[in-house]
Amino acid sequence: MSLKILDTCVNCDVCEPVCPNQAISLGEDFYIIDPDLCTECVGHHDEPQCVVVCPVECIISDPAHVETGDALKAKYHRLTSAAQAVV
Repeated sequence: MSLKILDTCVNCDVCEPVCPNQAISLGEDFYIIDPDLCTECVGHHDEPQCVVVCPVECIISDPAHVETGDALKAKYHRLTSAAQAVV
């Protein structure tokens, strides 16, 4: 399941740099997470780093983008393979 940043985000800028997939960017009003890039840090860390660093606890599982652990692993492999192909 991808993660989602709620509108209670205070734009503190701590989540964006810790995302290993560059899935987080500044949206119109607050930070957003691209569900096509979010793997909940599967393959990189034991827990989602954006959730770990968020001071206002505004990052939740996105019910609109439900994925299994296996699907997140497959997305991680697809993303890292694509990144290596570019290099």
